[in-house]
Amino acid sequence: MTEEAKDPNSMTIIAFSGDLDKLWPTMILSSTGAASGMDVTVFFTFWGLFPLVRDDVRITGYDPMTKMLAGMNAPGMKKAKLSKLNMGGMGSWMMRKVAGKNKLMPPEELFDICQDMGVKMWPCQMTMDLLGVKASQMRPGLGEPVGAATALQKMSQSQINLFI
Repeated sequence: MTEEAKDPNSMTIIAFSGDLDKLWPTMILSSTGAASGMDVTVFFTFWGLFPLVRDDVRITGYDPMTKMLAGMNAPGMKKAKLSKLNMGGMGSWMMRKVAGKNKLMPPEELFDICQDMGVKMWPCQMTMDLLGVKASQMRPGLGEPVGAATALQKMSQSQINLFI
């Protein structure tokens, strides 16, 4: 597909991290794009899939190893850690406090706004299978799980592609 054939009003984000400091830009850029009239799709893969798990789910997985991985990387947006300076959760707590003081909504609220604005949220089917995350454990209102080929097809049509 040539550059001219790309949709200038389309953005695709590959969310590969569930870190708090990466969730915020993913949600801010998604909501801003949607507010600007863009067709926005976010493909959540590998560690980026865990924020899509409902906050009330503690452990995902199908065997001891995948359950241990989920325990080390707690599912849900409210449990998201900072990629640097997390300090046993103190960094995330501090960052949320600073964000609140500056009237920046938490990622989970921005996520809801994105959904309300029509941002397509695509979980990665391969990551769900690999790590034993079930559809019943996911937040409501997501798109059907898709694979890398579908994400790449969408990216080939988007003017803006981001990897966060």
